[in-house]
Amino acid sequence: MTDTVLSLRDARLSLSGNAGVVEILKGISLDVARGETLGLVGPSGSGKSSLLMLMGGLERATGGRIEALGQDLTAMGEDALARFRRGRMGVVFQSFHLIPTMTALENVAVPLELAGAADAFDRAAAELRAVGLGHRAGHYPQQLSGGEQQRVALARAVAPRPAILLADEPTGNLDAANGAAIMDLLFGLRDRHGATLVMVTHAPELAARCDRVVRLADGRIDADAAA
Repeated sequence: MTDTVLSLRDARLSLSGNAGVVEILKGISLDVARGETLGLVGPSGSGKSSLLMLMGGLERATGGRIEALGQDLTAMGEDALARFRRGRMGVVFQSFHLIPTMTALENVAVPLELAGAADAFDRAAAELRAVGLGHRAGHYPQQLSGGEQQRVALARAVAPRPAILLADEPTGNLDAANGAAIMDLLFGLRDRHGATLVMVTHAPELAARCDRVVRLADGRIDADAAA
C-alpha cells in the first residue's frame, strides 16, 4: 500500500457569481504522506479552506484529479463521496457544527451509528472521556462553553478512527487558553489514532508544530517546506 494518502494533480476550483467566474484554486499539485501533519497557511482568500474541502470531497474540483486513500474523489458522485468519507475522514471546523437537539454523547455517537457500530455509545463515551468531557456527556451544546463544544467536535471527528483528519481553523473561535488546549488535544488524538492531519491555520505557533507547511497565495502554492 502506498504511503501517500492524499494526492492532488493540477486541482482547480472555479465558482460562478454575479461578477462572472472566479478562480479560487489555480492548479494545485500536492502529496500528503501517511501519518504526516501538514499545515496550510497563507493570507485570507488564498484558498486554504477551499483546498481542505477539496481534499475531503466536501467541495468538487472543477479541474484536475484528487485521490484519497487510493480512490479518485473526482470520479465519485455525492452519495459515493459521503459513503467514502464515513469512517475514513474526520473533519473539524472553526464553527463546531454540533446538532443542537442532541447531547454531547449523541453528537459523538452519530458517525459511529451511521457506520453501523454496535458499540457506538460506549465508544462515544470513551472519546468524550479522552477529551476530558466524560462528566458532560448528557449536556446539550448550548449548555457547553465554546472550548467544550470544540472538544465534543474533536471527539466526534476521531471516534470512527479515521485515516485522515482535516481541521479548518479549529481554534479560530476560541480564546488563547482554550485554543492551546484544543491544539494539544488535536495533536494528542492524532498521535493516539495514527491519523494523517491536515490543518488550516493562521497561527504561526500552530503551523510550527506541523511536520510540513504549505503556504498558499492567490490560489497557488507559494512555498512548501518542513516546519
